[in-house]
Amino acid sequence: MTPLSITSRTLAAALGGYGLGALAAMALAVTLPVARDQAVIIGIMVAFLLCSGAAIWAFSARSAWRAWAGILAPSLLLAGLYMWGLPA
Repeated sequence: MTPLSITSRTLAAALGGYGLGALAAMALAVTLPVARDQAVIIGIMVAFLLCSGAAIWAFSARSAWRAWAGILAPSLLLAGLYMWGLPA
């Protein structure tokens, strides 16, 4: 791996993982059919799992482009789920 690839993967793991986790927490908090406080706690616990999974994915993908794509695609889906769950 080149230093640029390592830097890109590190940024994908750190920034992309944080974004993915934050979007997961927000989406689950507004869409889960449980009490709001329980939905927030569940969302935060899932966010920790996704953040660590994104870091693992960033360094196990074949290329830096696939690492970013594998983190950004679910992030876009979670952003859509969050927007769908917001009250009108």
